[in-house]
Amino acid sequence: MPRRQVIQKESPAAPAELLHLDQQLCFPLYAAGNLLTRLYRPLLQPLGLTYPQYLVMLVLWEQQPCSVNALGARLLLDSGTLTPLLKRMEAAGLVTRQRDAADERRVLVGLTTAGLALREAAQAVPQTLACRVLGNAADPESLQHLAHLRDQLQGLVRTLNRSLDDTPAAEGASA
Repeated sequence: MPRRQVIQKESPAAPAELLHLDQQLCFPLYAAGNLLTRLYRPLLQPLGLTYPQYLVMLVLWEQQPCSVNALGARLLLDSGTLTPLLKRMEAAGLVTRQRDAADERRVLVGLTTAGLALREAAQAVPQTLACRVLGNAADPESLQHLAHLRDQLQGLVRTLNRSLDDTPAAEGASA
């Protein structure tokens, strides 16, 4: 197995500094995610959607029906998180859940007419969010910068996901 090198600053941080909040990768990602979700909230509220529900709708607007397992894999959510979310969306009349006739173990999620119609109402959300993030200066260069940042974050998500896949089960049990 190849050795992984730890990337250090020009001068290595003292061990005590490694535990400073500003030295952590996790915190700015957590804070950015939290702030981004808060920016989405007023845009999604008129649609009757929470941010996680919006993510489900984005996947289903791309492809439906979709199995619960495939939906969870795409959104990196486990079934314990996804199932209650889907039940609320079904109660709201946005999605349907039904057993796959070809394989009773699979549950397929599809959009209702109301769920399909919501897509048109959501069309303005990405552009409005970009304007809120960039201010009114949503010029092509700034939008390109956001697209580049998104691509970098998608790469980070893939790297982190692979790291989880590479982690032996015994490590998780002993932690």
